[in-house]
Amino acid sequence: MKVLVTGIEGQLGHDVMKELGKRGHEMIGTDLHAALAVDLTDVSAVDACVDSIVPDAVIHCAAWTAVDAAEEPENEKTVWAVNSDATRYLAQAAARHNAKMVYLSTDYVFDGKGTLPRMPEETDYAPLNVYGKTKLAGEQEVRTYCKKHFIVRIAWVFGINGNNFVKTMLRVGKTHETVRVVNDQIGTPTYTADLARLLVDMIETDKYGTYHATNEGGYISWYDFTCEIYRQAGYTTKVVPVTTAEYGLSRAARPFNSRLDKTKLKEAGFTPLPDWKDALHRYLVQLKQGE
Repeated sequence: MKVLVTGIEGQLGHDVMKELGKRGHEMIGTDLHAALAVDLTDVSAVDACVDSIVPDAVIHCAAWTAVDAAEEPENEKTVWAVNSDATRYLAQAAARHNAKMVYLSTDYVFDGKGTLPRMPEETDYAPLNVYGKTKLAGEQEVRTYCKKHFIVRIAWVFGINGNNFVKTMLRVGKTHETVRVVNDQIGTPTYTADLARLLVDMIETDKYGTYHATNEGGYISWYDFTCEIYRQAGYTTKVVPVTTAEYGLSRAARPFNSRLDKTKLKEAGFTPLPDWKDALHRYLVQLKQGE
């Protein structure tokens, strides 16, 4: 299978390329500073790229993910171009070649109210910030233009290639005796190495639709996650739980409830992602060893 992967310099795109390589698929990766540099917000550039490659599948990992920066008025137009317009161009090009498309979305398409896990089929979207609105728009573009699609919502992502919460907490834990972490935002982490395996599993099938995919192991707070990070890393840093209000509001509002129901994965015959504590352990080993 020939697969076009966008955003290969990011956490997920990096691991998707590795997973495709392990399985012997032909993969072509693009990013702004990669050997194949394509401006995905330029419809002509996207068409030229896809028409020349003629992929069997497109895994669209590229996105604007700087949630707070997305709220800056000078950035909003670019965020929409990257997360919505570029997705439309790719979906149209994929459909033209009868290719499958994977689009990575987010728990941020919901408002984060309540305590119940959100189901993939729910449509009462109410994103709280520009990032969530643009990612939801991207979902709608994919549904409109590419019938052979997988929309996969994820949350709390961490991987080897790039910055993330785990790396930040490890860095802060080395220089601070005490850290304050919010305990009223609830969800589950997603390890990109595990997610990449699932995404490649998906494109090897025709079980199209919208899915939720985070690691297993139950729902936790950022405080719980930090405590486990320090426990596994052998840090003695004290972690103090605080509310979002006590911590101080970020520029972008965050959902309190990021619980995503993943039963649809099992119903479709896909192997769920491993327990998040196991994922964290493998990730910390990877960080120590390098690649």
